[in-house]
Amino acid sequence: MAIAKYPSFVLDCPDAAGLAQFYGELLGWKVKSDEGWADIRPEDGSNCISFQQVKDFKAPSWPSQDVPQQLHLDVMVEDLDAAEPAVLELGATKAEHQPGTTFRVFLDPAGHPFCLCVD
Repeated sequence: MAIAKYPSFVLDCPDAAGLAQFYGELLGWKVKSDEGWADIRPEDGSNCISFQQVKDFKAPSWPSQDVPQQLHLDVMVEDLDAAEPAVLELGATKAEHQPGTTFRVFLDPAGHPFCLCVD
């Protein structure tokens, strides 16, 4: 049985609403924005790409890694309390700093941060 419903990719950027508008138009998805955060979703709501406004954003220098790519994964779950022990059993570690109540931050086995979020 799967722990999660679907992943949501989160892009760091200097203007969350503006970048969401760009990708929303590119994909034909609905845009929903709030202060410093925006989401785009298809009509059926089956997926999500989010945009997180970051102060002093530095664009990635691709293909070099002088400024690495800024992306993390949000994983949508039905119940945070049920999903947490399941991801810990898979090898994740709960991050010490937890900045919100509707999501929880974990580190994958290689140390990459990801969030479990209630959709």
